[in-house]
Amino acid sequence: MADKVKVAINGYGTIGKRVASAVMRQDDMALIGVAKTKPDYDAYVAAKNGIDIYPVDPAKAESKFKAAGIKIAGSNEDMIKKADIIVDCTPGGIGEQNKPLYEKLGKKAIFQGGEEHELAGTSFNAVCNYDEAIGKQFVRVVSCNTTGLARLIYALDKGFGVKKVRATMMRRGGDPNDVKRGPINAIVPDPVKLPSHHGPDLNTVLPNIKIDTVAVKLPTTLMHMHYVNMNLKVTPSRDEVVSTLKQYPRLWLIPSWMNIKSTADVMEFGRELGRPRNDMMENCIWEESVSVDDSGEVNLFQAIHQESDAIPENVDCIRAMMGIEKDAKKSMDKTDKTLGLGNFAPWIQKLP
Repeated sequence: MADKVKVAINGYGTIGKRVASAVMRQDDMALIGVAKTKPDYDAYVAAKNGIDIYPVDPAKAESKFKAAGIKIAGSNEDMIKKADIIVDCTPGGIGEQNKPLYEKLGKKAIFQGGEEHELAGTSFNAVCNYDEAIGKQFVRVVSCNTTGLARLIYALDKGFGVKKVRATMMRRGGDPNDVKRGPINAIVPDPVKLPSHHGPDLNTVLPNIKIDTVAVKLPTTLMHMHYVNMNLKVTPSRDEVVSTLKQYPRLWLIPSWMNIKSTADVMEFGRELGRPRNDMMENCIWEESVSVDDSGEVNLFQAIHQESDAIPENVDCIRAMMGIEKDAKKSMDKTDKTLGLGNFAPWIQKLP
């Protein structure tokens, strides 16, 4: 462990547990432990997997962990002191409350997209602005929707130049286990005032892109769906656009022969592959939807798995902030290989 970056996860929910699993797959990182407010099924599984658990408030929670038969390793502050860097995966707004402790202890920290850009001063997407995070004390990984947009827009801007983007986010109403948000029987403009926050958020990592975004929430839990319209500076053929997108492992073009017609099919594919937690960390772009007209206007549909698509970015952000890899492509290639991105073969389950 001496030559590995020591990583602590503050908050072990939807994002935190996935970041923890991803960190454990890296040979240049070691997971110190995870912070939990109380025992639950996630804490039970973490403990069974040998992950050290640190209660956020031991005075209030220690007896509950003991009653559940889950051993604790110390306090949240103890965990933070042991770590080189903390990945803060707490609910939106809690990261802001945690930052003074990180500052007090002189620790680096990564915040998630639920926090404001100003909290860290630097927002991050691996392919867009890896270099900006190198050596920084605080960085924010942009949200799942922004991560998906950034990967796609960067690829086509790099290939052909982007004049203008218009994107509609059809967002899931809640995560699969988030029962407090349901039952749902509505389509909700969110926000009603236009444009939505996703465009300004994208500009924190791609500042030169002109973009308008709108968002609606739908009664589904599986994924987000984006309809993206882009005006390019040159007019490529459709084949050139498809070929460009295929150069990026975190962009998966769904071939029509797979008969994937919906976000439900995408997630079922993840299950059939045997991927951990069924996660689909890539942008899932319907190849059949990609169209290009004579004026250089591109249209497509992409599905974004809100629970997992920003996980690779957290891994790359750790490397950048700690300075253990200053080359963005080398870090991304390593992350993609360890997580099986752009290559479904490692996860295919062999049937008896």
